[in-house]
Amino acid sequence: MHIVIMGCGRVGSALARALEKQGHSVAVVDQDPTSFRRLGAGFNGRRVTGVGFDQDTLREAGIEEAGAFAAVSSGDNSNIIAARVARENFGVENVAARIYDPRRAEVYQRLGIPTVATVRWTADQMLRRLLPSGAEPLWQDPSGAVQLAEVAYAPGWVGQRLSDLEAVSGARVAFVTRLGEGVLPTPTMVVQEGDLVHVMLRRADLTAVEAAFAQSPEKEGH
Repeated sequence: MHIVIMGCGRVGSALARALEKQGHSVAVVDQDPTSFRRLGAGFNGRRVTGVGFDQDTLREAGIEEAGAFAAVSSGDNSNIIAARVARENFGVENVAARIYDPRRAEVYQRLGIPTVATVRWTADQMLRRLLPSGAEPLWQDPSGAVQLAEVAYAPGWVGQRLSDLEAVSGARVAFVTRLGEGVLPTPTMVVQEGDLVHVMLRRADLTAVEAAFAQSPEKEGH
């Protein structure tokens, strides 16, 4: 796939190198030609100097053949304009924009433009490290009704089946992070010491799910 990236900062350059390593062709657009030094000598993709939402600049970057477009410059307005141009003017299906303002991110998400709200994401990640109890949403649908959350569980659940956790909480276990790796649940999988359990749930059920996870299972029937 050919992928166009607007912005050659730390995120854009890292994204470009990672995508090229996976075998994709990549073009990076930035107004500052000196920023391309971040790509390193081993980068074989296109380096296009110009404004990322200018249609001629995007054509030079190969937007007409692109299967994806990422807007990761330092400006929210530039990112969202570029994302809309890529999608609406050139018909690129896979488009994403980095947005610093979480309120704006929610608005654009509802308009159908996938966004990554970096401030909120970083804050949520810190909260999960500082406050291990309770749940913090990892993802939610645009309406906010359905969430993917990491939910803390009582120590008594170690050695018990994930399916039992689902039964008492009404939530669906999406995956488990075990020894730093994501693992999909199986019908017989049990909770191990140190597991992080990620569940899909309705936002309205969050309090009840937290309470169920925080309560150790009854000895009978387990």
